[in-house]
Amino acid sequence: MTLAGLEAALAARPPGPSPVDLIPARHWPAGGFGEAAVLVPLHEEQGVASVLLTLRRSDLRHHAGQVSFPGGRLDPGEESVDAALREAREEVGLDPSRVHVLGRLSETVVLQSAYRLTPWVASVPYPFPYAAAPREVEAIWHVPIPALLAPGIHHTRRHTFYGLDVDVHYYEVEGRTIWGATARVLSELLEIWSGR
Repeated sequence: MTLAGLEAALAARPPGPSPVDLIPARHWPAGGFGEAAVLVPLHEEQGVASVLLTLRRSDLRHHAGQVSFPGGRLDPGEESVDAALREAREEVGLDPSRVHVLGRLSETVVLQSAYRLTPWVASVPYPFPYAAAPREVEAIWHVPIPALLAPGIHHTRRHTFYGLDVDVHYYEVEGRTIWGATARVLSELLEIWSGR
């Protein structure tokens, strides 16, 4: 699939229901769920699509050392797509004027920190002088989509969070593990990409 094809597929497949709506109120965290957004940046090089991911610094208070998409919590009154673009600028130096938003994926829950997360898929420039924010991002990682679709890369484990049984996704790629909300977002993206 091309990025243009992905844009059409996203338009034809509305995002699914929020998992927050399935969680009984008695299992909600104190204070409820915060709102956050991520950008899922994709680019093509010689006909091969790749996704941009970040490796978070190992000394951070939240999600230390994890692989993630550029993103974070919404500021008061901020739209989720604007938050995703702002965070991508802050974390990897991506100029929002060079981004073409292709559509959004289903909202998911960040289980470790009680956020409802909206993922926005975008076409981004490559090559581009991406720059990791030194206080937050240890490395920027471009992963080819075919590597994520290769046999044996993906598996799931069943866990219980907030009273729900949840499949936690894992991708083992190039010696790194992608899991949690990032892996759930990737799983939906790859399902659409492969036409399932």
